[in-house]
Amino acid sequence: MTQPSPSPTTQSRLLYLAVFTGGMATLGIEFAASRLLGSIYGTSNIVWANIIGLILIYLTAGYFLGGRWADRSPYYTTFYRLIAWAAFLSGVIPLVAQPILTAAARAVQDFDAALTVGSFVSVLVLFAAPITLLGCVSPFSIRLAISDVSKAGGVSGRMYALSTLGSIIGTFAPVLLLIPQLGTARTFLFFAGILLAVGLGGLALQDRRAALKLAWMPVVLAIGAALVLRQPLRPAPNGMTLLYEDETAYNLVQVVEDRNGYRYLLLNEGQGVHSQWHPDDLYYRRTWGFFLAGPYFNAPPYTPDRVERIAIIGLAAGTIARQHDAVYPGLPMDGIEIDPGIVEAGRRYMGMTQPGLNVIVEDGRFGLNQLDYRYTMIGVDAYRVPYVPWHLTTVEFFQEVRDHLVDDGVLIINVGRTSSDRRLVEVLARTLLEVYPSVHTLDVPNSYNTILVATVQPTQAGNLAANLAALPADAHPILREALADAAASIRPTVTANLILTDDRAPVESIVDRMVIEFLLGGGIAELAQ
Repeated sequence: MTQPSPSPTTQSRLLYLAVFTGGMATLGIEFAASRLLGSIYGTSNIVWANIIGLILIYLTAGYFLGGRWADRSPYYTTFYRLIAWAAFLSGVIPLVAQPILTAAARAVQDFDAALTVGSFVSVLVLFAAPITLLGCVSPFSIRLAISDVSKAGGVSGRMYALSTLGSIIGTFAPVLLLIPQLGTARTFLFFAGILLAVGLGGLALQDRRAALKLAWMPVVLAIGAALVLRQPLRPAPNGMTLLYEDETAYNLVQVVEDRNGYRYLLLNEGQGVHSQWHPDDLYYRRTWGFFLAGPYFNAPPYTPDRVERIAIIGLAAGTIARQHDAVYPGLPMDGIEIDPGIVEAGRRYMGMTQPGLNVIVEDGRFGLNQLDYRYTMIGVDAYRVPYVPWHLTTVEFFQEVRDHLVDDGVLIINVGRTSSDRRLVEVLARTLLEVYPSVHTLDVPNSYNTILVATVQPTQAGNLAANLAALPADAHPILREALADAAASIRPTVTANLILTDDRAPVESIVDRMVIEFLLGGGIAELAQ
């Protein structure tokens, strides 16, 4: 018995739905791709450029092939088969990519550049077939929809409008809802599932037997998801235990613990430690302790009782806050952190429960400007190469910070560098000197970090050692350690010619050059030492 053809109205509505869904899936998969790769390779401009560039290439190929394909086989059955295969291959991406990314995570930890780059390219190649097929949807749908050439413009306009509307939803839904709630892999499967339902549903209306022949697709995706998605997105570093993992709208957040009970906050590719915690140890001789030293660049004698309130931009999981609370019990602190998932990790696993800490989940600059307090110290720990938010590096921002400081207040920022490339440090030092009379430079030992201390009052580097010698006998031991480590780490402040402003702050290009030159200059071998 011949299957009756669907009515023209049904054909038209389903065709429009397919175009809308195709546009939504294309953008949704692109954003999910950035998170899939970001968990290992980060989310720098270089990573984004590769993702966007290759997806545009795949779409270009799809537009060209789709038009020719539609002319040679202008049938609804061909169209819906195309959509079904695009959906299936989109759902396969996270399942196939997972073992590749697991190997890449180990390669990143072991500084194996060849395997890291090879894995990156391999995952990007996985997008070629599904995105190319999705690119075929628009030209193919227009070919099917046009029955009267005199109405070709109106039909094309409707198709592109529906595809773009779908793309808008595909842009916001992953970032605001799906990835935080479902995770990256399940976001892929969500879009693939919707697209597959449209493809198989449309095919079933045209030819049930043809649809039944592809009924294995959702079964294979379901079985693959059940087998593959039980693993963590990125395995814990060697010798560590994964305690917590969460995909937020901003980061892949992990808390890991080593054999000695030290816990570390890792983000995205896991190459930087953003916070550290141990129940019996407060001071780790890393960047966070240097924030304790900042106010003591003021003229001696500067005593602990003069520290009245601090703010931290880039709170992370609260290591700076915990150390300050130990030195100054009950100290009022405003901690600004953009990622609520990091705040949750800090509270649950890293002791971020200080009674004086007011946590503000907000962008650092906007959050600071909503506060009416004036601070003894404002710390900015929101930079990490290659992720340096440019709007937190400008003259205008540093002036806004100055307006929130007391008359002898200090601004402290943590800046990335390499062993031989200090251009970001020097540019920021020059920019700070547009607002503050004195800027001091401290290189954190055994790291690629430099601390810049900008003071509201004119100050001398020697003040730090003088204030260390004048500390009262009851000063907290880790304050003494912090001041001693900071005094031993002072180096001359060198500045560049460039001044960063809200109008022109080429931070990303500076950082990208630093990273590329570091890697080409043998940086991988240096990291592995």
